Amino acid sequence: MKQTVFIVGARGAGKTTIGRLLAEALSYQFFDTDESIQISSKMTIAQMVEKHDWQYFRNFESQILEEVSQNECVISTGGGIVLSPRNRSHLKQNGIVIYLQAPAKTLIERLSLNPEDEQRPSLTGKSITEEIEGILTEREPLYNQCADFTVDASLSVENIVLSIQSYILNQENK
Repeated sequence: MKQTVFIVGARGAGKTTIGRLLAEALSYQFFDTDESIQISSKMTIAQMVEKHDWQYFRNFESQILEEVSQNECVISTGGGIVLSPRNRSHLKQNGIVIYLQAPAKTLIERLSLNPEDEQRPSLTGKSITEEIEGILTEREPLYNQCADFTVDASLSVENIVLSIQSYILNQENK
């Protein structure tokens, strides 16, 4: 049975990159919740948070998650999607959840090379190192709680996609 594949993980784990490649490999549609939020609201996430607040953004994010969820698609989610019990339940009940797990060091290196300040404002106002370490401490148990399959996000893109494909094929053949 073909179904929805949700990709969760911290910012910088590679959810969008892996999601696009995986969708292509599976011949599925691809959605990125952050991108969908920006298209739907006609604002960047930073603008939305500044104009409203983080809670408004999180509610909008939940709405978008439900709107884009459909069979035969890969959905890359925002890093904080797991903060909402409603979203965690939606993920678990509506598809396969893949957790792209990366150590803080890897995430910090990636985010330092490709800062997204205009797109995603700091959650805490702390340095990127302090913020990532704090976020992982808070969210790691939630990612693990949701995950059907965890992949080391520091592997090559090709190996990550192949590993996820293998897992999905195995699940479909059960």
